[in-house]
This record gives sequence, structure tokens and C-alpha cells, in this order.
Amino acid sequence: MQNELENFIQNYENKVVKLSKEANEKYFQASISGKEEDYHTASELQTKLSKIYTNKDDFKKLKEFKENGNISDPILKRELDIIYNDFAGHQYDEELLERIIKLSTEVEQKFATYRAEVNGKKLSDNQIDDILKESKNNNELEEVWNASKQIGRIVSEDVIQLVKMRNESAQKLGFKNYHEMSLSLSEQSYEHLDKLFDELNELTKDAFTNLKNEIDEYLSKRYNVNKDELKPWHYQDKFFQQGPQIYKTDLDKYFKEHDLVKTTKDYYNGINLNCDDLIEKSDLFEKEGKYQHAYCMDVDRSGDVRVICNVKSNHRWMSTMLHEYGHAVYDKYISPKLPWSLRQPAHIFATEAIAMLFGRFASNPIWLKDVIGISEKEAEQISEDCFNSLKLEQLVFSRWVQVMYRFEKGMYSNPDQDLNQLWWNLVEEYQQIKKPEGRNEPDWASKIHVALYPAYYHNYMLGELLASQLYFYIKDKVIKSNDSEVSFNNEPQVGEYLKHLYFSYGSLYRWDELIENATGENLNPKYYAQQFVKRE
Repeated sequence: MQNELENFIQNYENKVVKLSKEANEKYFQASISGKEEDYHTASELQTKLSKIYTNKDDFKKLKEFKENGNISDPILKRELDIIYNDFAGHQYDEELLERIIKLSTEVEQKFATYRAEVNGKKLSDNQIDDILKESKNNNELEEVWNASKQIGRIVSEDVIQLVKMRNESAQKLGFKNYHEMSLSLSEQSYEHLDKLFDELNELTKDAFTNLKNEIDEYLSKRYNVNKDELKPWHYQDKFFQQGPQIYKTDLDKYFKEHDLVKTTKDYYNGINLNCDDLIEKSDLFEKEGKYQHAYCMDVDRSGDVRVICNVKSNHRWMSTMLHEYGHAVYDKYISPKLPWSLRQPAHIFATEAIAMLFGRFASNPIWLKDVIGISEKEAEQISEDCFNSLKLEQLVFSRWVQVMYRFEKGMYSNPDQDLNQLWWNLVEEYQQIKKPEGRNEPDWASKIHVALYPAYYHNYMLGELLASQLYFYIKDKVIKSNDSEVSFNNEPQVGEYLKHLYFSYGSLYRWDELIENATGENLNPKYYAQQFVKRE
């Protein structure tokens, strides 16, 4: 039976490895060019790749391997688990698969090429963010915020159609809906996540309410409106997912004269996670038609790892660079000795945790002193505001993820309900932002993750929890520092620990096993509370 499985996997890899690389390369090219023909080719390759996983005979054989129970080799057994889950998520007819991929690609191109228009002027996402952050003109803020939501109206019907098609595929496999299926096939469950998010709600609710009042006091004075007249466009980003800058420290100023690419490279090299080759292969600056967000892609699981960014010399993009290259070094240092199927992170949130661990440092005064070069005196002066800023960012984000997780769960449970109202009910409950009077627009659809990255967003929050757990483990056990805050700068043992006790295993272990092996305990939210709610 084991020999049979080994032969099956060899035949599987002969089909999937080369095609996966081609599809990734073309998607990367399309992200840069924005050209319809590139997106079309990427879609065709993705369809061809996905069809491998729809093969009914292969899936039947995988089920036999699973149910037989005679696979004793632990590596082979783990390969079987991973490949089985990949196939299980695609066991529906090819015509439906083609329609899903085609429509997803069309929606993605609409997001990539959409530019909000205000008074005849087209604005990039970076320009929208700048206006929402810097303008004090209430009319301008409202116009720009409204314009940023117009993409929702453009794609909402397509997104609902995608949800229904995804649900159709999941129901044919015996799941209630696609969201439930996605959790199950990624080794998660509603029971675990509902409990975790309810605990997180209790953990952050009071602290957030106090912070929200402080935010509203600040914004009321800034925009010269009463607190009860504050609108969504006053909160300095499109979704109130990061939170406004209410403390006096202007972190952007520390990066205006810095080469963010060099800073990223030097920092990672200093902790023995060399990323020179990864930066060389990446595309990091704005171009017309280019994908406006950021992502990291492991093209071939053999070292070709690339990042897309749209770098500006500010705090946000410093954090984003550290974040994306956290993903990148994880991918790079997965052991090449592992089978191809296991040469990927243990879980989506396991790699998010690394990205977040490093992305946070852009707000850390010790990191700013050690890496950017501010004086020790200035680091001390801004310490409290930096902590408050990061606490604000974390608490605001945790409430935003509550909205995303619960909205997606509700949307896939019943896509025919009033999604506009569901969205604003959750926004008002968890973010304490009032819906503009009389508004009835598909604002939920203007968030790209809702459309294109389903059942994913909750993993960002799990990543934040694990990032805190890793931070304290590294600080206390690896570099053995008694300082309240550290930067990891020029501490090569940090890279050694991550490479040998975290990255190298790929997905050889389930995410819960990896965390316990790497930190000595299960995923524990107490470290997040220690870092951001009850500072110790």
C-alpha cells in the first residue's frame, strides 16, 4: 500500500509541479502589467492546474489510502493528508470550476485596474489613503471615502454569484457551505474559531471602548464636529482597520529619507535570514495598471520567492516590507529535503505570524533606534506614544477582524440575506462606527478579501496571537533578554531558531503541533493580552 501511495504521489507531482510554477509566474506577471491578456493566460493556467484536483478517480484512490489505515511512514502519511485535502476541495464538476476561476479572475482584474474618481481626477489606493489620513476637509473626506466604495457596487453581484458557486461546490461534498468546508480542509473548525473570537471579544471589548472614546475625542477636535456626528470617513482609513494617528509621534518622518528596500535587506541579513535573492526577484514600486496591494509568492517551492509591493517612504510601507519579507524568508528556508507537497508553511496563519512579528517592528522605538538610527533619548521620548500607537493599531484591527470573520460566516450561510445590513450591523457592534444615515450600498464588496480570498481573514488574527507568543519566546528563551522591548537587530540566533525550529519543517506537522514544538505550548492568547491589553 505504501509503495502504491509513493507511486501515486510521483505521478501527481509529475503533473502538478511544473504547471504550478508556470501558473504562478504568469500570475506574478499579470499583477505587474495589469494587462487583460496576462490575466487571461493566468486564468487558463490556473484552470488547468485546478482540473488536476478534480479528478474523481484520483480522489477515490486517495480515499482508499486514507481509509485503509496501512500507511505507517509519518512523512508519507502527512503527504497523504495534505494532498487529500487539496483534492477534496476541488471535487466538483469541471464546468463549475471553470466558471468560478473565470469570474474570480474578472473580479480581480476589476480590483487591480479600478481607480476611484473624484471631481474628474482618478486616484490610486495610495492617494486615497493619503487624503483620508491628511485632509481636514469634511466634504473632501466624504467624497473620497464614497469614491473608494464604488468598486463595491461594480463587483457586488459578481461576488454574490461567486459565493453561491463556491457553496454549490461545497454542498456537493457534503458540507453546509464553502466557508465551513474551507475551515475543515485547512484543519480548523467553527467550534474552535467561534470560541476563540468570543474570547477575543471579551479580551478587547472594554479596552477598545475606552480607546474608541479617546479616538473620538481626538477626531471631534480635528474635524470640528461633535462626537456623535463622526462618520466612517473621519477614521483615516477606508475600513477603520488600522485606526487613526491620534498620538503626537509621527512615525512617517523616520522613513522619509530612508531606502526602505535596503533597510529591509540589511535587517533580515543581520538576523541571519538573508533575503538578497528574494528582493532581486521582486517588484516593489508603483506602476500604471499594477496590482495596488502587496503579497508574497513562492513560485516553485524551490527557492524562487517574490514579493509585490508599491513602496513609498513612510511607516506603512516600512511595516509592509518587513511583513512581506517575513513571509518570504519563511518560504525560502523551508527544507528543500522535504517532499514537494510539504514544502509550504504549516498553515496560512503560521506564515502570517512571522510576517506580523516583523511588521510590528516599524512601530517599535528600540527597533527605530537600532535599525533606523534615532537617538536613545528620542527613543525614550517616543516610547509611550509608540506603545499606544501599536496598541491602538492592534485593538482596532482585532475588532475589524471580528467584523470580517462573522460577516463571511453569515454571508456563506445565507448569501440571499440583506448583506448590506449584515455588514453595518457588525461594523456598529464591533467597531462602534455608525452607518451613514440612509446608506444602502454594498460596502462589504469593496474589501478585496471578501471577493477573492474567502475564509482567509480570520487567520490574520490568529497570526497576531501567534506573533506575540513567538516574540516573547524569542525574547525570553532565544536571545534571553530581560529588556521590556527588543528589536532582534543583529541577533543571528533569531534566524537560527526560526530556520531550524519553525521554518524548516514546512507542513510536515499540523499547525498546532508546530506551535507546541517551537514554543513549548499550544496557541495561547495570553501573550497577545500581555503585549497589547495589559502591558507587562
